[in-house]
Amino acid sequence: MRDARGNIRRLPGIRLWLSGGWLTFLVLAAIFAPLISPHDPLAQDLFAGRLPPFFEQGADPAYLLGTDSLGRDVLSRMLYGARLALIVALVAGTLTCLIGASLGLIAGYYRGWVDLVISRFIDIWMAFPPVLFAILLIAVLGTGLMSVIIAIVVIDWTRFARVVRAEAMGQGAMDYVASAQVAGRTRFGTALTEILPNVLPTIVALLTLEMGIAVIVEAILSFVNLSISTDQPTWGGMIAEGRTSIYQAWWVLVFPLFALFLTVLSFSQLGEGLKDHFDPVLR
Repeated sequence: MRDARGNIRRLPGIRLWLSGGWLTFLVLAAIFAPLISPHDPLAQDLFAGRLPPFFEQGADPAYLLGTDSLGRDVLSRMLYGARLALIVALVAGTLTCLIGASLGLIAGYYRGWVDLVISRFIDIWMAFPPVLFAILLIAVLGTGLMSVIIAIVVIDWTRFARVVRAEAMGQGAMDYVASAQVAGRTRFGTALTEILPNVLPTIVALLTLEMGIAVIVEAILSFVNLSISTDQPTWGGMIAEGRTSIYQAWWVLVFPLFALFLTVLSFSQLGEGLKDHFDPVLR
């Protein structure tokens, strides 16, 4: 890819490879967590409580990233917590994308009373504070993985709908759309074969961004004990536990917090990189 002066723009490629590399590593680590975890993430050993990571004095080689106050292995709990975070990101992000992008495409291309109804519904839905709305939904549905996914889908589909609607309206005014209609193609066929491919780079960027947001929302709900069972390892639960013992065992907070930050950043940068790579205008 080159800029206006013809110089090669290397940053998008590097960004794409770095973010994709971390997410690939995280996916593999989550899939093979039962095989590579050095310990049972739920096993407690009070005699091994708050052991430091391997690079500090007094560390135990059996616990590379140390242990928490109950003697549970931090590395094993992070690996199993990554499984939950990625499941929520994939399922909730995909469902949110399908619902929001479909409504946005319909509203932006068909316009008229269809656009009016969908747009007013989006405005009403966005009036609710998203985090409080998610907590309310969890309180009604009960804790659990499915409840977390439903809450994320319910509060975040409007982001896709608004952006895709604007993109579809812009693409619908292009000459190639008018040419397709003159050629006798149906409006539904035009939307699928002409509008959607040109909006797809934006949808991909939003999807990866939404996956990062889903990871954050799940961590927030875990932090306040509104995600899955408190016995199951989650990054948000580990951060909440580490916050109470930051001066005695900083690693319980820092390691999952760093993994959460790096994962969300990677999802965001991956989306931007894919948009630049697949955007037909930039190509």
